[in-house]
Amino acid sequence: MDPQKYYDEFSKNYDSPRDRGYHAYLDEEEFSCIKDLAKGDVLEVGCGTGLIMQKIKTARSVTGIDISPGMLEHAKKRGLNVMLADATDLPFEDNSFDLIYSFKVLAHIPMIRKAISEMVRVTRPGGMIAAEFYNANSLRFLTKRLRAGMVADGVSERDVFIRFDTVDEFRGYFPPEMKVARICSARHCLMSPVAMGLPMIGSMVKLAEKTMAKTPISVFGGFVTLVMQKS
Repeated sequence: MDPQKYYDEFSKNYDSPRDRGYHAYLDEEEFSCIKDLAKGDVLEVGCGTGLIMQKIKTARSVTGIDISPGMLEHAKKRGLNVMLADATDLPFEDNSFDLIYSFKVLAHIPMIRKAISEMVRVTRPGGMIAAEFYNANSLRFLTKRLRAGMVADGVSERDVFIRFDTVDEFRGYFPPEMKVARICSARHCLMSPVAMGLPMIGSMVKLAEKTMAKTPISVFGGFVTLVMQKS
């Protein structure tokens, strides 16, 4: 399926369950990874409906791009500064942003090196890139291979390109001038998102997940974000 059409279909119910349970936990973990870095001029690559963008209050400017008009309509209703653009051809001058971040997006881009190259190009010297990937060394990888989730009527995750890589492969996508500043992770022991929404059990799973993110087990998180600094 064409990626734009896939995400336009997904946009119809994308926000529905994301204010609680598993999706709220994931957004919280992703935002916590960049919260202290969100200063100056900030760009989100693949902003979707703006759920992460709307949390940023400390930056001078926040811009979002996405390939899906459907997703962007929701973001615009939130009053966010967003535009239609492709991650592999960012419509910005060199050295335009202090922080660029991308969650749940890069794993769906076949031309990953081109996308990373564009993000590096528009990052200012000393600036940061927070890039989330899907980890091949994780329980999430196994569960996704067994069962693909539905995102809309008649549309499943198998209808869009998806890659799972190792942490070493993640690093290899970046040029030498980008150095690892930190690594964040999420979804380590959780087999099914449903568990996060169950009374009592959900709180216990969330606590376990947050604890694991601070240990060596973090390298097995289903979602791994490399925070890179441009030298």
